[in-house]
Amino acid sequence: MAAIRQVPLVCGGHERPVVDLKFSGITETGSYMLSASKDGKPMLRKGETGDWIGTFEGHKGAVWGATINKDATLAATGAADFSAKLWNAINGTELTTYAHKHIVKAVDFSQDSQKLLTACNDKKLRVFSIEKTDSDPLIMDGLTGNSKRCLWFKNDTVFNGGEDKIISQWDVRSGSMVQQIQVDSKVTNMELSQDILIVTYGKTTAFYDPESLELIKQHEQNSLVYAASMHQTKKFYVTGGEDFCLHKIDYETGNALESFKGHFGPVHCVEFSPDGELYASGSEDGTLRLWQTVIGKTYGLWRSYEDDEKPSVVNGVEAVSEES
Repeated sequence: MAAIRQVPLVCGGHERPVVDLKFSGITETGSYMLSASKDGKPMLRKGETGDWIGTFEGHKGAVWGATINKDATLAATGAADFSAKLWNAINGTELTTYAHKHIVKAVDFSQDSQKLLTACNDKKLRVFSIEKTDSDPLIMDGLTGNSKRCLWFKNDTVFNGGEDKIISQWDVRSGSMVQQIQVDSKVTNMELSQDILIVTYGKTTAFYDPESLELIKQHEQNSLVYAASMHQTKKFYVTGGEDFCLHKIDYETGNALESFKGHFGPVHCVEFSPDGELYASGSEDGTLRLWQTVIGKTYGLWRSYEDDEKPSVVNGVEAVSEES
């Protein structure tokens, strides 16, 4: 029997590199995916298929960060126009603009969707109220380098990682830094998943206890890693980076399980869908690609097929076959 190949779904639409993406949770109408691009036009898509739903219009510069809350009712973006914007994710309207003093590189919602965390190139973290949009933000000052990623952990704790090679933990109630650790290279991405803080820097993917920031384990690759995402089973994770490839890696051993090349540029962001059936990647080539977690399984736009039945277009979304 011929081997079944990975067939990523290619989601076009962006005109410049895709630098960030985020899935919602699973709602009554499925999951949703938001992407950020240097073209300044964040896009909302169906999470299971990649079908385009709409584009949020309003930024006047590259959009560096994007997030969507669990129930897919709110979206937020951070951009080079010195602003973060809050959006109604259902009808696409802009709810408010949060002014900043420099480029906004990252955004993240609190777990209750009542607050928005932003990381700005003025080396400050800010927490904005979503209910009281005209109130002054809480400002956390003291970063020593530009941020790459900021994340909420529980209701009163946030993380930051960036160009200063530091991962820091902050208490929102006091506005002060609780602890920090130094790594060997600039932090390129962070994810909180399955009670683990996953951090990429250099050629390393490191896993930390988010409570204590104690290192659990770390794995090395042969090329620079720009992002990593853990599967819900905690048995494996995926990475993307400088080599244009997506790598599926065993969490316990660090051994590569699968590797696929589909992008035509470095991979800047990756994330598993909330049901774990696929993972998405965004690249310098300006595309998003959706990859099956279990190759050949019928799911979304994918249908089981053999090598001699490779489709070129599936329901209007381009499908590209790549050998591992």
